[in-house]
Amino acid sequence: MAKGRLIFAALLALLATTVILQNTQPVETRILFLNIILPHALLLLVTLLTGFALGVIVTMLYSRSRGKGKASKKSSGSP
Repeated sequence: MAKGRLIFAALLALLATTVILQNTQPVETRILFLNIILPHALLLLVTLLTGFALGVIVTMLYSRSRGKGKASKKSSGSP
């Protein structure tokens, strides 16, 4: 099972790298009041890393809230 996850992660990383490297032309991006010109590859990389970080944060918050719910049920004193 762990080997399959490693292979899947490697293929996903290879796919992301391929897409990023194929998009090197500059692109203008508006973020709130800023106009930023940067390579499309960098924009894709920032978007990928932001999505990954948000996924990790949501997973941590979700698992923490599930853990507290189980602990409060155990400590309530019901047999």
